[in-house]
Amino acid sequence: MCLRYFHFNLLKLIGTKHSPFVFSRNSATNPVFRMAFLTRQQFVFSKIVPSLYRATPSIQSPVCDGVVSLHHRQYRSMPTHGIGRWRHLVPQEEPKKRREKLQMKPLVEETDTAYGTLNVKVWGHDMTLVEHYAQYIHNLCNRLQIKVAECYALPTKTTEVLLMPEQGTKIFIDAVLKTHERVVQLSFLDTTLCTVFLEVLLKNQPEGVQLSVQQHTEADFQARFKARPEMENLMAKINQ
Repeated sequence: MCLRYFHFNLLKLIGTKHSPFVFSRNSATNPVFRMAFLTRQQFVFSKIVPSLYRATPSIQSPVCDGVVSLHHRQYRSMPTHGIGRWRHLVPQEEPKKRREKLQMKPLVEETDTAYGTLNVKVWGHDMTLVEHYAQYIHNLCNRLQIKVAECYALPTKTTEVLLMPEQGTKIFIDAVLKTHERVVQLSFLDTTLCTVFLEVLLKNQPEGVQLSVQQHTEADFQARFKARPEMENLMAKINQ
């Protein structure tokens, strides 16, 4: 824009009567005068054009250290692109790890002075009594410094009570009983402490709650999982 403006003023200067560059028709046809005119014009342009480039403003790029032209776009496609982006500010979540299948822990062998792995099993129809009694057993073990390996719940069992009237053959469901079970697994129970421990449990056993103590086996570990006969049948067909 500036270069075009100065070029236009230069032409006006050449076209004026008082300009030293104005020649008559006869002088324009003279090759000597024509050469002098062209040489003078080239000299003027060589002085003016570099000054125009030096006067061109420039800006400093905020990203790079070099000088960027005024007409260089600082954005990629449009001025509003990139406004409102926020996903790059949120930290990326780690992929959820797949839960590994629960494996059976190695059994603790019994010694002359201590029992191995024992299961203190509590069950009943009132879930509140069963849960509180299992918590009492766990707290008692902590006070007596008995090592508790695990404490878990077994799947709830449902029992239907059927009633058949005296006259008729149709059977009705009279009640549905749910049996809740909890297991407190112990390790290295001292033989001298075992009698005192069981006596305290029996004295504080609530009504309607059953108690049993037995060694832990692989069948007890498999009882923790619900049976899925449909899945087992499909797996059997696939393996055939």
